[in-house]
Amino acid sequence: MTTPILLVPGLNCTAEIYAHQVPALWQFGPVTIANHAGAGSMREIAASILRDAPPEFALVGFSMGGYLAFEMLRQARGRVLKLALLDTSARPDTAEATEKRRAAIALTEQGKFNLAVAQSFPNAVHPNHVGDAGLKALHVRMATANGGDTYIRQQLAIIGRPDSRPELSAIEVPTLVLVGDKDAITVPEAAREMADGIADARLVVVPRAGHMALVEQHAIVTAELKEWAAR
Repeated sequence: MTTPILLVPGLNCTAEIYAHQVPALWQFGPVTIANHAGAGSMREIAASILRDAPPEFALVGFSMGGYLAFEMLRQARGRVLKLALLDTSARPDTAEATEKRRAAIALTEQGKFNLAVAQSFPNAVHPNHVGDAGLKALHVRMATANGGDTYIRQQLAIIGRPDSRPELSAIEVPTLVLVGDKDAITVPEAAREMADGIADARLVVVPRAGHMALVEQHAIVTAELKEWAAR
């Protein structure tokens, strides 16, 4: 019996962020990539995704997609059969992170969305990948496809997200927690915190990867997701 798999992208990401994983996961069940671009708050976005989701599914959340995964669990815990949390965190925004998000929002409102996107790239990848033209082009391409209005809505939703750490112990499904070893946005310490708090969790730290481990080390991430899907 196959299990539907639902993939939730991150901030400023399109379906392309999962381009390497979809063909590999298809053997385990039908794969859907959620549209998280429309609504405003985490609660609203999660509810919208759940309306279109299968009755039961394995859930993968990358970055903002992980924040949404926690909200989806709050709204429909019994529908989630497995969970994969990729380069994300259960913590709420820090004051410093919120300040940076509001600065990026301000740039976007001033018509400088391209500058906000360009400034965010170096922090999103491993230091060795800052000069990677292909990764940078992907980063810009996905952001451009989403546009500034979606970027602002998503940033505000992220700022307003709750602390999900008190709910980690209630997660009782097989869970993969994966993080790039040099993730500067959702740090490895936050991944360990999630893995320690979830009873049936496996932690994987991906070498030579930053926040975008999905594409920086896609072969490693895909292999880990296949192992998780086969469990």
